[in-house]
Amino acid sequence: MALIGMRNVCWGFGDPPLLEKVTFQIAKGERVCLLGRNGVGKSTMLKLLSGEILPDNGDVWRQQGATVAVLEQDVPTGDGTIFDVVAEGLGPKGKALAEHNRICIQLETVNTPELVKRLDELQNILNSDNGWELLRQVESILSRTLLDPEKKFADLSAGMKRRTLFARALAGQPDILLLDEPTNHLDIDSIIWMEEFILRNVTTLLFITHDRAFLKKIANRIMELDRGGLASYNCDYETYLERRDAALEAEESRNRVFDQKLSKEETWIRQGIKARRTRNEGRVRALKKMRAAFQSRRRQIGNVRMQVQEAERTGKLVIEAKNISFLYGATPIIRNFATVIMRGEKVGIIGPNGVGKTTLLRILLKEISPHDGCVRHGVHLQVAYFDQLRAQLDTHKTVQENIGEGNDFIIFNSQKRHVISYLQDFLFSPERCRTPVHVLSGGEKNRLLLAKLFTRPANVLVLDEPTNDLDAETLELLEKLLFEYHGTLLLVSHDRAFLNNVVTSTLVFEGQGQVNEYAGGYDDWLIQRPQPEQERLSAKKPCNKPGPETRHLKARKLGFMEKRELKELPLKIDAFEAEQKELYAAMSDPMFYKKGREELTRVKTHLAELEDEIKAAYLRWEALENIEKDNPFHQK
Repeated sequence: MALIGMRNVCWGFGDPPLLEKVTFQIAKGERVCLLGRNGVGKSTMLKLLSGEILPDNGDVWRQQGATVAVLEQDVPTGDGTIFDVVAEGLGPKGKALAEHNRICIQLETVNTPELVKRLDELQNILNSDNGWELLRQVESILSRTLLDPEKKFADLSAGMKRRTLFARALAGQPDILLLDEPTNHLDIDSIIWMEEFILRNVTTLLFITHDRAFLKKIANRIMELDRGGLASYNCDYETYLERRDAALEAEESRNRVFDQKLSKEETWIRQGIKARRTRNEGRVRALKKMRAAFQSRRRQIGNVRMQVQEAERTGKLVIEAKNISFLYGATPIIRNFATVIMRGEKVGIIGPNGVGKTTLLRILLKEISPHDGCVRHGVHLQVAYFDQLRAQLDTHKTVQENIGEGNDFIIFNSQKRHVISYLQDFLFSPERCRTPVHVLSGGEKNRLLLAKLFTRPANVLVLDEPTNDLDAETLELLEKLLFEYHGTLLLVSHDRAFLNNVVTSTLVFEGQGQVNEYAGGYDDWLIQRPQPEQERLSAKKPCNKPGPETRHLKARKLGFMEKRELKELPLKIDAFEAEQKELYAAMSDPMFYKKGREELTRVKTHLAELEDEIKAAYLRWEALENIEKDNPFHQK
């Protein structure tokens, strides 16, 4: 039986409205993911369902007695302890319980008649209508979500604040849970914890997310909001992508036929006096309807067009770190870390929130000095740095001013481009270009920061949490851009699918300041990492032959980018070897050695680099083929 839904809901200030005749329902047991581009109205839909705002037309309904709780995208500021924040989510009696808790803490140090009187009033409120039952609910959810009730909310990391607000939403035991980007600011361990908690404890929910791994694990139904309308898909994510693409192709085909017919009718109506005398009035009326339909057609939102300005190539060596150690007070953040990063490598950095990932980046870039060890850079490094806090954006200036910095034009790949034309590649309309940055959504701010980043030529890209708030289409385009990027990439991310599809190696914080290096992405690290003690002990126990689910944990499928890379590697190797053959032929000519010393050195250096690239390509080909071969569902 359906718990909540909408009937012909319209909402929006402009024409056309943001939501137009939206109809759907969610039944008990459904875990629905709401997808759509940034700015299409996903968060607005959640606010309508929760009752925070009202529709302009249509009805938002819920089953009688059904309760709804919301985890919003923005993290609010607030005082009080974790206990207070969670309790206050339970309505007036919950607020009384939180105030009661605060006064009890105050009375330990300050005892005044006013505080004692107020405590008595609160106890009377809680004594009525079984108000103390809320205390059991709050303590239960804090225990299940592994939160310390006495910690100050203001002192928590962004990830722990999200977990606290998640507990607050769950405390009232709602029938329907609404989650808006629940994985934002969470590290990978916290995301996995949330996945498992939802699967065990939450029956019905509607959630918005950009995390494709989270989506695949949680959702049993997908809804997509596009151009004001809503489409529902009762399938998994891969099938949804196939069905959506087929629907878009069918729409384009219908539009082509319609446009051809409209063009033909417009030609007919302009044929002159003779045609007007003999024309059919019904045909004229039909043409007017076609014109109206064409004018009201809502065009599909375009895709971001991203391009990196690549600078002069770096030397073969980009960064070398030797025996790096860094302390925060007496706590080791990084201990005896060493690595060598070569040109063209794409390195992911994984670890819990607050462990020191950004600190490691700044040490590798020589922005801060380690307490022990040294960092050496290669030659010709030009670094572009994406800061997760978006400090490079001036929130008081407009979008255009942040890119142009007082100029109407920028130089991009040696060509002069107008700032607004450049920003339209990142889906900013001319009107939006004149908007102050502080009113932009989180996804728009990230797109703007990427646009600002790519205005500078760079051969080393450093991206610290670039995926937050970006929609799935933009994420996939960014993946493709980074995959094809010829420079060197350092990437901090908690997006497991993004790491799998982009990086060639990972640096992982594994406790006590240890940072270890692994080949491949996140799933490759899961296979290679040292087995935890508990898993080693359980592995020693006799067990039955593993079934398909167990085997699936030990192997993985190639990602989209990896499949493409595997397909292209033989062609890439052929091109390398053909160039190598040409160089060998040139060097076998006696006249070759009559050239100048600089030319001889250049050719020999290039040959050595080519041999390294061929070797690396063969190793990568072998690694990808092994993953494909080990996949239990691989069809030979």
